Amino acid sequence: MAPMSPPAGSTTPAGPQRGFIIVAVLWMLAALAILASVYAVYASNAAAASHVADDRLQTQASVLAGVELVAAQLTAASEATRPSFGDFALGLGRSKITVSYQSEGARIDLNAAPKELLANLFLTVGIDANRATYCANRIIAWRKKSAVGADDAEAFAYKSAGYAYPPRGAPFQNVRELSLVLGLSDEIVQRILPFVTVFNGRAEIDVAAAAPEVLASLPGMDPQLLHDVLAQRARDPTNGPALLQALGPARARALTTAGKAARMQIVVDLDNGRRVRAEVVILILEDGDEPYRVLSWRDDFDGPI
Repeated sequence: MAPMSPPAGSTTPAGPQRGFIIVAVLWMLAALAILASVYAVYASNAAAASHVADDRLQTQASVLAGVELVAAQLTAASEATRPSFGDFALGLGRSKITVSYQSEGARIDLNAAPKELLANLFLTVGIDANRATYCANRIIAWRKKSAVGADDAEAFAYKSAGYAYPPRGAPFQNVRELSLVLGLSDEIVQRILPFVTVFNGRAEIDVAAAAPEVLASLPGMDPQLLHDVLAQRARDPTNGPALLQALGPARARALTTAGKAARMQIVVDLDNGRRVRAEVVILILEDGDEPYRVLSWRDDFDGPI
């Protein structure tokens, strides 16, 4: 029997053509599968990014809430009665916030401190006497403006040491500038960073909140006096006159008033288990529309600070 012919008008492809169509369809299906995978990854990343953005907003709002409450406490008191330190905890939405604050006057101001106070700080953190005096001189030379027309020995010293820049000849803008000062190694800088600031604005120290290392750096201080001051502060940290009396000959650079700047340590615990730490310094404004100004804000949301 003769083979049957295809019906009239039929478009049934020949063998090779049929194989080509099948391959093309398979390629299209593979391409669709790849597109589906790409979209799934995109959707997953978009959801993760949205969650990160939500965490960031919660963190910023929580830190700002802590700042606002500290500012409210500080502005509610006169400068003479402003607290030198404090702490509290609160909840905000799904976040738990823990705040502690301290007068910035408890730190040694790099732009206002006299040479002896600076040198004593270096001694206190374990630098030998000659090196401590040298470091104090370098800090003062960095912030001191050179006399017009005078030979700039300090700039020459930087050039001779291979530095590509001279000293600033103006106040420190940030404590991190210490790493640029001639002769101050990273190790030395790290030792003194917890005890210095550029926001105190005074040559004196708020002894009601100062760290023992800062108290030990006061000119005229000795181990027995330091012991007596710390004991008195433990008994009654708000008794300023008693603290000054306990300081004896070391009271010349001591104050018991907080000043206008405060440093906050803020910890935010989010409901997803993430913990973010922030450090904020504010300046209380006596006049104007705003009660305070943020001088520094650092947090570890995106990594260690």
